[in-house]
Parts: sequence; C-alpha cells; structure tokens
Amino acid sequence: MTDSDDIKTRQKIGQNLKEIREKRNLTQFELAEQAKINITHYAKIERGETNTRIPTLRVLCSVLKVKSSDILPF
Repeated sequence: MTDSDDIKTRQKIGQNLKEIREKRNLTQFELAEQAKINITHYAKIERGETNTRIPTLRVLCSVLKVKSSDILPF
C-alpha cells in the first residue's frame, strides 16, 4: 500500500464515521465522550489525519451501533 492509498483509506474511514455520526445526531464531542476517547484525537480520526487502532474502531462501532464493514472501505 502506498502512502497515497493510506491517506485515502484514512480519509474514507473518517468520512464514513462522520456520516454515521451525523445520522445519529451526535456531535464529535458527544461521540468522543461516549467512546471515552479524547475529542481532539477523534476529530483527527474523522478528518483522516491519523491512523486509528483496531480497539478504537471497535469502540466507535459499538457506540454508533454499526458493523466494522460500515466504516472500513475494504
């Protein structure tokens, strides 16, 4: 995977998280608080600026009540 592919993957994950979060009428702060993660870190995930660990994605999926396949672009 190239750096370009990695960036696109991170951005797509962030976009998917944002769309689902907005459908659930949650703010970034509310989702981060429920997932027990730092709001700044969550905002970076949503903007595709950082890699996300599997445990963090698992918690976000749980809070949003979605499957990982709803977030992951592969």
